Amino acid sequence: MASRKSGKAGAGKQPSKAWAGRFREPTDRLVEAFSRSIAVDKRLYPQDIRGSIAHCQTLAKAGVLSRRDQAAIVRGLQLVQHELERERFKFLPEDEDIHMAIERRLTELIGPLGGKLHTGRSRNDQVALDVRLYVREQLTVLIERLTEFQRVLVAQATKHLDVPMPGYTHLQRAQPVLLAHHLLAYVEMFLRDQARLADARTRVNVMPLGSGALAGSNYPVDRLYTATLLDFPAVTQNSLDAVSDRDFMIEVAAALAVIMMHLSRMSEELILWATQEFHFVDLPDGFCTGSSMMPQKKNPDVPELVRGKTGRVYGHLIGLMTTLKALPLSYNRDLQEDKPALFDALDTTQDCVEVMTELMRRLKVDRAALTRALTGGGMLATELADYLVTRGVPFREAHAITGKIVRWALDAGRELSDLTVKELGVFSPRFEKSVLQRLTVQGAIDRKSQIGGTARAQVVRRLKELTKLLA
Repeated sequence: MASRKSGKAGAGKQPSKAWAGRFREPTDRLVEAFSRSIAVDKRLYPQDIRGSIAHCQTLAKAGVLSRRDQAAIVRGLQLVQHELERERFKFLPEDEDIHMAIERRLTELIGPLGGKLHTGRSRNDQVALDVRLYVREQLTVLIERLTEFQRVLVAQATKHLDVPMPGYTHLQRAQPVLLAHHLLAYVEMFLRDQARLADARTRVNVMPLGSGALAGSNYPVDRLYTATLLDFPAVTQNSLDAVSDRDFMIEVAAALAVIMMHLSRMSEELILWATQEFHFVDLPDGFCTGSSMMPQKKNPDVPELVRGKTGRVYGHLIGLMTTLKALPLSYNRDLQEDKPALFDALDTTQDCVEVMTELMRRLKVDRAALTRALTGGGMLATELADYLVTRGVPFREAHAITGKIVRWALDAGRELSDLTVKELGVFSPRFEKSVLQRLTVQGAIDRKSQIGGTARAQVVRRLKELTKLLA
C-alpha cells in the first residue's frame, strides 16, 4: 500500500535521472559520487553539441522532428555551448556526465521540447561519437606539433651540418658521423609516428551514431546523412560493435606510446650529453632547475620528466587493454574508464612534444667537445680494415689484423691517425701510402656516401627532401 502511495506521489514529477522511472529509490549519494564522470568528460562538450545538432537535423530529415522543433533545439544547444565556452554553465550534483548535463540545461532553456533530442539515440552511441570526434581533432593537432618539432630538428641539423661527432653502439664510441645525421635520425622516427597517427585516424574516422544502445534505431534515420554533417567518410556496419568498440583508442594509445619512447630516447641522450663527462650540449637555463642544497647544479629536469612520463603513457595503454580484455558485447560501464586513460595519454604526449620542441630550438652545441670526443678509442679502425679489403685481404683476416693494430696503439698511447705507413706495415705488407687518406674523420664520413649514409652529400640531400616535405 505504501509502495502504491509512493508511486502516486511521484506521478507527474520530472525524475532526477533520465532513467529514473524504473527505480523505486534514488541513487545512493555514495554511488552518485563514485560513478560521476563529468570531471573527465566535460571536455567533450563541443563534440557533444556538434553531434547533437547533427542528430537533431537527422531526426528532422526523417520526419521525427518538425522543422520548427529542429530550429528551437539547435538554438537551445547553441545557447548551452555559449554558456560552456564562457564558463557560465552551472553543473549540478545530479549531472552524471557531460551528455546528461547538456540535455538537462537544454530542457531548462527550451522546455519539454528538449526531451525530444534523445529520440533514437543512446548514450552508448552518443559517447562513442563524441570520443571519435575529439580524438580525430587531437590527432590532427598532434601531427602538426610533430611537424613543427621536425622543422626545429632540421634547422639544428642545417646549422650544424659540418660538425662531426662520435657515433655510438653499446654506448661505446664506434664510428664518426655528422651531428646533423644524428639529429635527422629522430626526424625519421617522428615521420613514422605521424604515419601511425594518420593511419589510426582512418579507423577513428567512422561514424557510430544511429547504433542506439546496441541494436540500432527504430526511427528511419539516415546515418549517411549524419556522417556527411559530421565529416565522416564512413559509418559503422554493426551496431553491437559500434557501441563497444574501443580498438581505435588502443591503436591511438599504442601510437602515443611509441612517440613517447622516441622522446624518451632523445631525452636520455640529452641528459648524457649535458653532463660534464660528455659536455656535448648546453641545455637552455629556462628548461633546467638547480639544487636546493648544491649551488653548482644545473639539472636536466625537462628531459628527465619526459623520460619519466613515458612510463605513464605506457601504463595507460596497458590499462586500456586490461579494461577491454574480458568485456562481453556490447556496452559495459567498465568503458567509462577508457577516457581518463586516453585523455591523459593525449595530453601528456602533446605536452612533451611541445616542451621538447622548444628545448631543441634553444639547444646549444659544444663543437669543441664533440671534436675532442673523436680522439681515442680507435674510431678509425673500420677504415683500416676496409682499406685492407680493397687491397685483396679477406674481411675476417683484415678485421683480425686491424684488431692487433688497435691493441698495439692503445698500449703505446697512440692515435691510429698518427701511425706511419712503416708502422702499419709491421702488421701487413698490404699497407701503402694511400692508407693515410683513410685515417681522417672527414674521409671516414665522406666515404659513407650510399643512400642513408652519413656522408655530407647524403645528409644535404635528405635535408632538402625533409625541408620540402615539412614546408
